Amino acid sequence: MRKAEIHRNTAETRIDVTVNLDGAGHYAVSTGIGFLDHMIEQLSRHSLIDMDVKTVGDLHVDQHHTTEDTAIAIGEAVAKALGDKRGISRYGTAYAPMDETLTRVSLDISGRPWLVFKAPFTVARLGEWDTELIEHWFHSFAQAAGITLHVENLYGGNNHHIVESCFKGLARALRQAVEIDPRKADAIPSTKGML
Repeated sequence: MRKAEIHRNTAETRIDVTVNLDGAGHYAVSTGIGFLDHMIEQLSRHSLIDMDVKTVGDLHVDQHHTTEDTAIAIGEAVAKALGDKRGISRYGTAYAPMDETLTRVSLDISGRPWLVFKAPFTVARLGEWDTELIEHWFHSFAQAAGITLHVENLYGGNNHHIVESCFKGLARALRQAVEIDPRKADAIPSTKGML
């Protein structure tokens, strides 16, 4: 099985993450930010990647370090579990509807991190999570995982639905991309011979 553990300890956060890419979407998540926990749980459940995430951060300062470092640790764990990426499908695209909202997510596990993020938020917070940190979470995850990631909310009005459709879209696209392609299980999916 493709599993990894990351332990990230800084002056601002202490984080332990384990992932199993071949899991069933089981999760245990505790970041100290309820809405972020809910989104990581959605990511795990809909990607079928088992995730155990425990973050203790300097929330007395603000939520920035906790959000950023948790995304980095999850991204690093996914990258480590992928190893040399032999046999993966590499690409994934998903449309995630949620009531009046629709979001499209496309990604390439390319080793070339990039984020295009187009999602409007009209409130300052969801629960206690600052909405300005949502794009930063996706950026930090993409950088650490080495993923080219495009997230675009096509339409929607409810801010909760918009962010949740972004995370569910990421989950479904990631699920496609990390799957082993049985026709090329022994090959790295690149003409370069490496990703």
